Amino acid sequence: MSSSSAVPAAKPPIRDALVAAAFRLFLERGYEQTTVDDIVALAGVGRRSFFRYFPSKEDVVFPDHEGCLAGMTAFLAASGPEHEPVRRVCDAARLVLRMYAENPAFSVQRYRLTRQVPGLRAYELSVVWRYERALAEYLRGRFAGRPDGTLRADVIAAAVVAAHNNALRSWLRSDGAGDAGAAVDHALAYVQRTYARPADAPAAWSGPAGPGAEPGAAGEVVVLVSRRDAPLWRVVRELETVLDRP
Repeated sequence: MSSSSAVPAAKPPIRDALVAAAFRLFLERGYEQTTVDDIVALAGVGRRSFFRYFPSKEDVVFPDHEGCLAGMTAFLAASGPEHEPVRRVCDAARLVLRMYAENPAFSVQRYRLTRQVPGLRAYELSVVWRYERALAEYLRGRFAGRPDGTLRADVIAAAVVAAHNNALRSWLRSDGAGDAGAAVDHALAYVQRTYARPADAPAAWSGPAGPGAEPGAAGEVVVLVSRRDAPLWRVVRELETVLDRP
């Protein structure tokens, strides 16, 4: 019987090799003590190769965010009028979760690193702001022409990011234990219950109850009892909740 020789394992792509080398050095030496020259030496490539993939050392810590942001932007751009806008931005946020959940070990490792390095924490916040801006721009388009449409868009986008990150960071702090998807779903469901409503759908019907009223709404009276000293925002929130009930 002839013996077969083992097939050598294929080398990882240069980009992946740079990320792996960088994190190995960050763990061994510390982020601040590791230079780009150290990274390329361990990866076995030149400095030019590093900067072809990453503009800076900070970028190698977040190698997947640019692709995720592009995917989110494309997802929102493909939306139609049939998509309820708040649900749509919540679904867009789940794309970010999917990126983290695909490689839990790396995600946890990165989370620990960003907690230790203030500069990386600031960089991460700038990335989060770009996600929030993409969500807000989509919502601004959906709420255009409505009273406080821009305000509503910005508040909802911030709420989606806050809810998503609250669940995500709890999962990361647990070293990736448990179901991250279920935790994020629970957090985003809170946002949808708070902000999603039938009025977010374009209203073309006009009847006795006035322009924009839904069919069958004519003649309905809503009585809301509230404390005299209750903040106006709370009264509005309670009214929205009542009106949203089927």
